[in-house]
Amino acid sequence: MTSAGAPDDLLAILQSGRRDALDALVPLVYEELRVIAHRHLARGHAGTLDTTALVNEAYLKLVDQSRAAWRDRAHFLALAAVAMRHVLTDRARARIALKRGGVQHRVSLDEQAIADDAEPEQLLEIDDALHQLADIDPRLARVVELRFFGGLSEEEIAVSLDVTTRTVRRDWVKARILLRHALGAADA
Repeated sequence: MTSAGAPDDLLAILQSGRRDALDALVPLVYEELRVIAHRHLARGHAGTLDTTALVNEAYLKLVDQSRAAWRDRAHFLALAAVAMRHVLTDRARARIALKRGGVQHRVSLDEQAIADDAEPEQLLEIDDALHQLADIDPRLARVVELRFFGGLSEEEIAVSLDVTTRTVRRDWVKARILLRHALGAADA
């Protein structure tokens, strides 16, 4: 894109630290952000959030990172997906704190069966397992974040991480094995 308001041009301005570029960028990618948010919420992460509220909360997190080195549109969307994940895990932690305790539940990494508002513990268990995975291999954790939480395609993940699609596929398989092991150990 070559127009003055093109997302890639605005990302370059963002790298200089100008917050107004983020304000101009978000409307250009708003529908894509809503799709990512909808994927999160369709998996039962909603609680009291709707799609618009999740996009808005992620925007507030992105404002704090407005000096981040966003390379391109895919990288920005990947970071937005991660911001949404953090919004949801923060809300899950708050719900658990209100409950003051809870029962341990079996957690599945099945993309369709993930924590809902009634069981925020599952989302937090996945988040903890992801942090453990990041300690082992940060790229594997990023692949999971972008695919599982961000709903990005293998091609979009490859662009975002600057690797091949084949590498993303291998990383996804390896990450799922390691996460299943970590989640299974949590049940023991």
